[in-house]
Amino acid sequence: MPETYLVWKFLHLTGVVMLMGNITVTAIWKFFADRDGRGPVLAFAQKLITYTDWSMTVWGVVLLMLGGYGMAIAGQFDLTQGWLLWSQLLFVASGLIWMGLIVPIQIRSSRLARDFDGGTTVPDAYRSLSKRWIFWGLISTVPLVSALWLMIARPA
Repeated sequence: MPETYLVWKFLHLTGVVMLMGNITVTAIWKFFADRDGRGPVLAFAQKLITYTDWSMTVWGVVLLMLGGYGMAIAGQFDLTQGWLLWSQLLFVASGLIWMGLIVPIQIRSSRLARDFDGGTTVPDAYRSLSKRWIFWGLISTVPLVSALWLMIARPA
């Protein structure tokens, strides 16, 4: 196996770990912050969700894609066939849910949460957005986990 292939594979796997790790931890963290319900806890959690999305999720996606396509080119894989095609489609489906639904919810939640540090009451609108964020976050994780399985199993 060429050395460059292994570098691309390292970048790809690093991206997978960053992306999957962050979305999993963020969902658990948000769930428990929401359960706690105190404004300052929610404000802090919401702020760090935004920070970790920019530092872990976005860079995880960049490394995953860069490494994946670099590996495919170095390994001369056909990206339009079988498990590679389905993995890409699942990744795109998850990204569309994330960008189209989760990010707008997160932006609205973050704007509402800025006021929570001052001890204001957490509005029902925030709680409703949080439920939608968790729901769509779980939905968007299904295609990612499926793509991960395809990358590992490489079914014919």
